[in-house]
Amino acid sequence: MAAEARRQGWRVVAFTFGEAPGVAPHADRVVPSRLNEAGAVLAVLREERVSAVLFSGKFWMQEFLRGERPDAALAAVTERAGAMIDTKLLDVVVTTLGSLGITLLDQRPFIGDWLDGAGCWSARRPTDAESDDVRRGLAVARFAADLRVGQTVVVRRGAVTAVEALEGTTAAIRRGLALGGPGAVVVKAVARDHDYRFDTPTVGPETLEAAVAGGAAVVAVEAGRVLILEREATARLADAAGIALVSVAE
Repeated sequence: MAAEARRQGWRVVAFTFGEAPGVAPHADRVVPSRLNEAGAVLAVLREERVSAVLFSGKFWMQEFLRGERPDAALAAVTERAGAMIDTKLLDVVVTTLGSLGITLLDQRPFIGDWLDGAGCWSARRPTDAESDDVRRGLAVARFAADLRVGQTVVVRRGAVTAVEALEGTTAAIRRGLALGGPGAVVVKAVARDHDYRFDTPTVGPETLEAAVAGGAAVVAVEAGRVLILEREATARLADAAGIALVSVAE
């Protein structure tokens, strides 16, 4: 994303939270940052006269709920947000950045062609019975996502064995496959009004490794709305385990 931003003519100032290998060559300045020190981030945004912000990477709600003591700036943000759900936090973040004259950008123009349409990315396609579970999982995952509960579900013969909550996609897959057993289907979908400024939902090698370990038969994502990271490596993991990896629209 940093490379694409630079290709488009942006000057890139990268704020890294934890390890971010590979970013430095594509940034004019790298600022190591901490999630609980929002004041320092805001200070650099002012110093650099930043006009637009692009979020990238994984966000863990647990870091807010169980992380280190927040500084005054972060405490003010979370207090204004009230309920600790993504939409509330996003509203406050957008307002805070707006007060500095900063626009929060949609991520999709910076991720190339990774958000593809419907298709099968593995050698094996789902069976008819597995496709039925995919359709059931897609409906449930969309509903859960609309309610801001989670985006991933696990289904076995029509029974939902896990719905993602605070634990994240990988942990939900492990839990669902432990309950459903080999042959279960993993489906990830997105809320109909999902805001791509804040987050682009993804699956990738880590997702497939959890699916392989639990004996999943299919990993399905909502076409054009869920990003498949490192697609070739992810597809190789699927093929090695005989898992069907698909993007589905309906």
